[in-house]
Amino acid sequence: MTHGHARKFQKELNGGLVALVLLAVLERSTEDLYGYEIAKRLARQSDRAPLFKEGTIYPVLRTLSASGLATSRIVPSYSGPPRRYYRITDEGRAVLAEWRSIWRETRDFVEQFAEPGAST
Repeated sequence: MTHGHARKFQKELNGGLVALVLLAVLERSTEDLYGYEIAKRLARQSDRAPLFKEGTIYPVLRTLSASGLATSRIVPSYSGPPRRYYRITDEGRAVLAEWRSIWRETRDFVEQFAEPGAST
């Protein structure tokens, strides 16, 4: 039963972090990126398995685009279906800066209580 609780906790925690991570990846890129390329970058930059599944990336990218935080364009592919490429917008950069600040504050607050030996 403990494993089920851990999976549920991880899923709920990831729900808010996926958009933050995706915007950060787009911000760091000098080129437009498509979903699979983003997934490969996430896998390369971590020595452990990504915290969320590749399939999670695509709906979040669509949401970021629909809300004006990223732009997207479709490019035909010779080796398969067309690819949708994403780029962060100026508004996305501003929101990412706010989210980073919120993340740091949240992380610091949680660590005060969640880490072993933390004083309460």
